[in-house]
Amino acid sequence: MKIYRHVKASTLILLICGVIYPLSLTGCRAISRYGESRQTIAARRLSRQGLEAMHAGQWDMAENLFSSALDIRAADDRAHWGLAESLWQRGEREAALLHMEQAVRLSASDPRLVRRLARMYFDLGRIEEAERETMVALEADRESAEVWALKGDCLRSRGDQTAALAAYHRAMALQPDYPDVQIQAAELYRIQGRYDRLLATIDRLQESLDVDEPCPIRGHVLRGIALRQLDRPAEAQQCFAEANREAPMDPEPLINLAELHLASGDVESARMAVDQAMLLSPASPTANTLSRTIEERTVRLASENVSTGEFRR
Repeated sequence: MKIYRHVKASTLILLICGVIYPLSLTGCRAISRYGESRQTIAARRLSRQGLEAMHAGQWDMAENLFSSALDIRAADDRAHWGLAESLWQRGEREAALLHMEQAVRLSASDPRLVRRLARMYFDLGRIEEAERETMVALEADRESAEVWALKGDCLRSRGDQTAALAAYHRAMALQPDYPDVQIQAAELYRIQGRYDRLLATIDRLQESLDVDEPCPIRGHVLRGIALRQLDRPAEAQQCFAEANREAPMDPEPLINLAELHLASGDVESARMAVDQAMLLSPASPTANTLSRTIEERTVRLASENVSTGEFRR
């Protein structure tokens, strides 16, 4: 009888423990999840406010908000992304990169974040890492014009012009109005001496712009270079002059104008243009070389004039 009572008591204790202990664990987990949920909500709210500050151009405020979000919840991928962009904006590139790497890891390689990480690597000259992340992004989305453009940039930096052009054309097929890519493709045509293709590319770029949307300065310069090489100097001069009007502090349009004037025999106009270019960029090798060429031409012309005068006498 005593043995029976002991067994019943033991069984009852085991039953109670078997019910209460799991319930206590479930309760603890629920409390823990509730705490984590409140932290997540608070961090997300701060990240959202940080994003609004970014869009308003208030980068210092955005940085503080994203930092506060990470103080609450270090695993918030959006806060890492926002802080990375804020740090990048003020020139803290390496610190920004670390946070973007965290954002990619925590987001399980969100394609948008992978694309941004690849671009950061590229801008920092870390081409191998940029290529690696670009391939990851392409595996996730082969219809992204941005990723194909980045692939083209990586290939171009490797010196593979043919493959880079193919990547740029893929990007433009997916997104025809893509000025940055059109400019890069035109640059490759310039290097290859394919001036007809260069001109066609810039013409398509200009046609795709809205009426009040300016053409990139480099677009005017590239178009001028193509026209000069295609023996259309008057149109080329208009392009360089337009570039100079829109970017008066940029010496390149002035240098191109000087070269054009010199080629046509207008030495005085060439000198004026190159003098302005050297005021803007005294150390420019191209401007200095051109200046010496103009002076040599001037001396030679003066000598020829003297010789002609003596012959006439």
